[in-house]
Amino acid sequence: MTFSVSRRSRRRIAWAAVAVSAAGVALFSAFTYLSPDPASSRIPLNPAIGLHYLTIVLHALPASLVLLIGPFQFAAKLRARRPKLHRVLGRVYVVSMIFGAVAAIVAATFSVDGISAQIAFYLLSAAWLYTLYRGYTFIRQGQIQLHRIWMIRNYALSFAAVVLRGFLGIGLVMKGFFPSLNFADIYTTSVWGSILVCAVVAEYFVINKTLTPLVRKRTAEVHSQAA
Repeated sequence: MTFSVSRRSRRRIAWAAVAVSAAGVALFSAFTYLSPDPASSRIPLNPAIGLHYLTIVLHALPASLVLLIGPFQFAAKLRARRPKLHRVLGRVYVVSMIFGAVAAIVAATFSVDGISAQIAFYLLSAAWLYTLYRGYTFIRQGQIQLHRIWMIRNYALSFAAVVLRGFLGIGLVMKGFFPSLNFADIYTTSVWGSILVCAVVAEYFVINKTLTPLVRKRTAEVHSQAA
């Protein structure tokens, strides 16, 4: 017996998977960094910088809020039924992301994870802010489709935090089979891998789920007018 899943059902399943995994990572991170004790940090701290833990906290807490809010901003029914809520959550998202990205740049500067990981976090933070700026600019201009495209890219970069933890888990499992692997290499590879994977997936959705339908619609309109 075969079971077919409708396109709508697949979208709901995908949305639920993103929302649940994002919420899990966000809540875990938030509860971890609500503690004032630097010993609770999951990230190695720079012993020469007393404020290193504070910068991580100032990144982790607003970034957790971004992860939580993001999936609901892409829920079409919620946008249609509660447009004011969508706008309010959008403002919270923007403010949280700015704080989180700036703190991430400072935290990366203090990081002891190596230059490769630092560069990855610098690039991610810059891309985070740029895609946010583009998304915000387009919605202010009333260009909803372009706003949606840039916010897909923006949240995909935010979701790299979730994918990073998945890659870390895989890497630690592999370390059991390959003892020569060290945590620093696993962490750096996971950081770069999570960013690249999320960026590629974002472009897939932008092209196949947003741009392609618009092109098809425009082509059909042109053909109907020509007929």
